Amino acid sequence: MAEIDLIIHTPARLRIMSALSALPPRVQIDFSTLGKSLDLTDGNLGAHLQTLEEAGYIRAEKSFIDRKPRTHVAATAKGRARFNEHVAALREICRV
Repeated sequence: MAEIDLIIHTPARLRIMSALSALPPRVQIDFSTLGKSLDLTDGNLGAHLQTLEEAGYIRAEKSFIDRKPRTHVAATAKGRARFNEHVAALREICRV
């Protein structure tokens, strides 16, 4: 039986992992684009991404473009696996 992942379970992190897992493996999305698509503030998104990165579920790469900092994020293989397991657990719960 699949298990609920308490790191992913919060609504914002579930939405973040869903968006990142929908991308092809190793494809990154810009921090601002992700925040706008999920309607999250920069601070809220940053805090949730930090939690996911510390768990090894996402990878964040920082760079400068035209002297402006840019952050791109992508789901890791571990993050994708944990997300899929979490979704499977939710599906099992819904079948009851």
